[in-house]
Amino acid sequence: MYKLSGPECLQKGHPDCADRRNKLFRDYLSMNPNTRIPVLAPDNAPLMPTLYRRAQQWVDSSQAEWVSNDLNIKQVRLFQEPSSRNAQPIVVGIDPGKKFSGIAVQSSLFTLFTAHLILPFPNITKKMTGRRILRRARRGRRINRKVAFHLRAHRQKRFDNRRQKKLVPSIRANREFELRIVKELMRLFPVSQIVYEYIEAKGDKAFSPVMVGQKVMLEWLSKLAPVTTQFGWETAKLRTHLKLVKQKSDKSVQSPQTHAVDGIALASSQFVEYRAYRRLKEDGYHWVGSVRITPSPFRVIARPNLFRRQLHFENFSTGRVRKRKGGTITPWGLRSGDFVQAQKAGRIYRGWIGGFSEVNKVVSVYDHNWHRIGQFSVSKVQLIKRSTRLCVA
Repeated sequence: MYKLSGPECLQKGHPDCADRRNKLFRDYLSMNPNTRIPVLAPDNAPLMPTLYRRAQQWVDSSQAEWVSNDLNIKQVRLFQEPSSRNAQPIVVGIDPGKKFSGIAVQSSLFTLFTAHLILPFPNITKKMTGRRILRRARRGRRINRKVAFHLRAHRQKRFDNRRQKKLVPSIRANREFELRIVKELMRLFPVSQIVYEYIEAKGDKAFSPVMVGQKVMLEWLSKLAPVTTQFGWETAKLRTHLKLVKQKSDKSVQSPQTHAVDGIALASSQFVEYRAYRRLKEDGYHWVGSVRITPSPFRVIARPNLFRRQLHFENFSTGRVRKRKGGTITPWGLRSGDFVQAQKAGRIYRGWIGGFSEVNKVVSVYDHNWHRIGQFSVSKVQLIKRSTRLCVA
């Protein structure tokens, strides 16, 4: 069952969801009174965040309106030009990984946002493996290996595919997913700097897939904002200084202590520095600067595991019939990745569309981990938000 954690920004036009959404957000902010929310100018340019109660006053006095975004963060947009567009330094910290990544948005006084990213690496690897098996099976059926090599049905190569310098699909999907989240954050906050953790293997250490694509990722990020890098040991040292506790036993745990704390430490490196000093008969290092770590919205973000339309399943079903496979559009106006509310046996569930059966007129609803919640009749499913290619919990 999909459970709401923190405020949910739902699509307009659903009054039955609006009351619950506002109540959840008020309860959430009552526990975090210093939480800041994004503010947009009339032209949608990001401004400095503000307190929720101040934004509520703007909305009540018809000076602003609530607007939604793809990250399900409560935000407000002004109707009139603000008195000033000056912004304080706001930094995005990115802790990349193979299966999970951590991202945080930090200013010198407030932690504005944290997220735990579930990367698509395993799903892409599985799909590429299946594609390779099918391709080799087709070649095996086409080529008769009992005849001489020069008589076989080989075709000439169209290009030299052994000299390409491109990212493998699984790594590219990871990096592009992180880039998508950074772009969404830059639409909400006036980001002035990006700090990226750079991984460098030395000595006899094993090769890490996280190292692949780092330079390409830095090129992509440099087009958005100034980028600086930091090694992992520097992140760990700063995290200890800030007294942030990291959960190291299980990296799949969806909590801020798993990966988001590293994002906070990376972003805080622009406000706190371990600097050398030299005094009379004394040399050493000390921490210079200060930063405040405060409660902030936390999101678990994943990509919907979509299956594109294929002719049929690879294996036969009962009666040697191959069923239909894949597709992202249903006959009832719903699409794969749409956030919906479904009802069954008097209980309400929320999740994302992941498949359908035209014969039984049911759709499959999945949670953000892409585990199927169940199959629901189309008449009991209500659309909340169109697909944004993100599953935010």
